[in-house]
Amino acid sequence: MPTEKKAKSIDKLEEELSKASIGILTDYRGMKTPEINGLRRKLQDAGGDYKVVKNTLIRKAAEKLNRSDIIGSFEGPTAVAFGYGDVTQLAKTFNDHIRTSKLNLSVKGGFLSNRVLTADDVTTLATLPPKEVLIGRVIGGIKSPLYMLASALSGPIRGLQNVLQGRIKQLEGNN
Repeated sequence: MPTEKKAKSIDKLEEELSKASIGILTDYRGMKTPEINGLRRKLQDAGGDYKVVKNTLIRKAAEKLNRSDIIGSFEGPTAVAFGYGDVTQLAKTFNDHIRTSKLNLSVKGGFLSNRVLTADDVTTLATLPPKEVLIGRVIGGIKSPLYMLASALSGPIRGLQNVLQGRIKQLEGNN
């Protein structure tokens, strides 16, 4: 039976796991406290959080949530970047900070809602455009054929209109 302090930690981790839209698992070995705090600040600006977790506690929290799919990901020293909003924003901020600060931080994987992510999946998420851009592209892709159809259907009507206008001008010219 866990102590009261551990039970509170498990409850807090359970809440984090249930609220998070994305989690990026990292191996934080070799990082100094100022580096972790800098990463934490960057992620908080992006609507996320970065926590060093104890594997046994987060596994118990995942078990409580019936998230057995991610339990195997918690091996060795683990820190989790939790994201609560746009999943691509957190992944981009995370990758950008690692690249610009040249941190020796390895991504172990992650989770996205009920899907387990590999390190490559996290990198792919970081390269995706924002949600609004993707929605715009889809709408543009739908809209383009519709405009072309409307243009093709209105062509004969425009042609008839031009012929009638020409005939009107011709008849006005004879008077």
